[in-house]
Amino acid sequence: MPASRFRSLSLLLLTITVVLLGCSAESARVPTPSSELKVLDFTVLHTNDNHGKFWRNRHGEMGMAARKTLIDRIRSEVEAEGGKVLLLSAGDINTGVPESDIQQAKPDFVGMNMIGYDAMTLGNHEFDNPLNVLLEQEKWANFPFLSANIYYKASEQLVFKPWLRKELDGVRIGILGLTTEDTQALVNSDYVSDILFMNAVDAARTWVPELKRDNKMDIVIALTHIGHYPNARHGENAPGDVTLAKEVDGIDIIVGGHSQNKLERPDIKNSTYILQAWEWGKYVGRADFKYYYMDNFDGKGHRKGVLKMVNYRLIPVNLKRPEIVNGRQVWVNIEKEIPEDQGVLDALKPYHDKAQDMLMKKVGSLDKALSGERNLVRSEPTAIGNLLASAQREKAGADLAVVNGGGIRTGLPAGEITEKDVLKVQPFGNMVCYVEMKGHELKRYIEDIASIQPVSGGFAQFANVKLTMNGDKLTRLDIGGKPVQKDKVYRLAINEFSAGGGDKWPVIDNNPTFVNTGYTDAVVLRGYIKKHSPLKASDYQPRKGDIVR
Repeated sequence: MPASRFRSLSLLLLTITVVLLGCSAESARVPTPSSELKVLDFTVLHTNDNHGKFWRNRHGEMGMAARKTLIDRIRSEVEAEGGKVLLLSAGDINTGVPESDIQQAKPDFVGMNMIGYDAMTLGNHEFDNPLNVLLEQEKWANFPFLSANIYYKASEQLVFKPWLRKELDGVRIGILGLTTEDTQALVNSDYVSDILFMNAVDAARTWVPELKRDNKMDIVIALTHIGHYPNARHGENAPGDVTLAKEVDGIDIIVGGHSQNKLERPDIKNSTYILQAWEWGKYVGRADFKYYYMDNFDGKGHRKGVLKMVNYRLIPVNLKRPEIVNGRQVWVNIEKEIPEDQGVLDALKPYHDKAQDMLMKKVGSLDKALSGERNLVRSEPTAIGNLLASAQREKAGADLAVVNGGGIRTGLPAGEITEKDVLKVQPFGNMVCYVEMKGHELKRYIEDIASIQPVSGGFAQFANVKLTMNGDKLTRLDIGGKPVQKDKVYRLAINEFSAGGGDKWPVIDNNPTFVNTGYTDAVVLRGYIKKHSPLKASDYQPRKGDIVR
């Protein structure tokens, strides 16, 4: 070791020793104190927002079989050097891939069991199914579901375990689960009618001191699904990890999800390390820590220590980039390829194969691809939004239609469209509904939803509508090319999620004219594509000036 590095390390250890020895005179009363400086080496591995991606994609990227190989390698490496490993998921296992969705994410939990997760927190998409489905998933898992801010309304009892205690070489680590309170507005209201999502930051203010003071945890990890918003600027979203770190003392590490950020370095706020590993199992986050401590306690059983991160990186799981080789585009690994674990492949292949025959049936065709990128459908009028709204408008026999941008999960490819393509666009199984309003009522409603700011899942996509907003005020509304008449009755097609107040839209499913058609949005889209194929993308492209915000 170079002399300069040796001196730096010696100085660090001396500083830590002085800090720890000066902590509390009460420690002398403990019967068997030790003055020896100790260190725990431990590694936190983490993923988030899996969204049904249990199998590799068509380029051979991601998948739980390769993830298993990678994590096993890291475990072996860390444990061979005397360290310990925690493997955590920050939620949203459900929703996104038809092969998973139609099997209620069973293959994802089978894979997670085989990989050896220690815990997961509940994401909002865990509530895309009725609660009884989620409780069944909890039984499938060999690890606890954590959330300290979800309660039954009737009994005021927690629905899930709030936190988990782990001991690593005698060091006590508390892992606290937190779920975004926005879940109440992000899922079908019928599925969460019996439960209440409390403010996550407020919940942490209660639980973190309890973990530190009463349960004597040396290290507290918040395992969250509340989102990372730089500088705590969360906009219309509920407060996220940065707010949590700034406002709640005592959290050492936050392992997060929900906003699907690619944090290539930790965001450190209030001495708290905030981590997030993007989405879909594209990466496994690896954070290596050293915890320096004196193995003695004060009179109340508390121990003082210093936590230091020594290494952090996001490790790609067979991610590739396109390159041109001999005039052809090929996909090349950005890092050395990770072999897939054969045991995981054998366990998950039956689930993968089971869905293929149904999902690969042809529905129709499209001349040019329609993008469904998240940043587009939540920020501007899009062709895919117009297409989905048009399908629902036709099915409901409506004058106009609206869909929430957050319900559009991807686009449609050029060429043949399959059942799988349709289900990937609209995986939530929302029912298509309609409601009738007079022109003056419709104007107020459209004004409310059209004023929702970009980037929100509540950003509205329309069909058969032209409108102009001046700030939060609606100054023009045309339906079918004609100005709205205040006393004329109009029929609006809308999904049940939005009609029930999802994404903080006004509640209209209590209107006496409200009708649920009994058809899911994916079924309606499938029927529309079959009827109108071959589709032309140009027929759905928004025209400049039609929607002005």
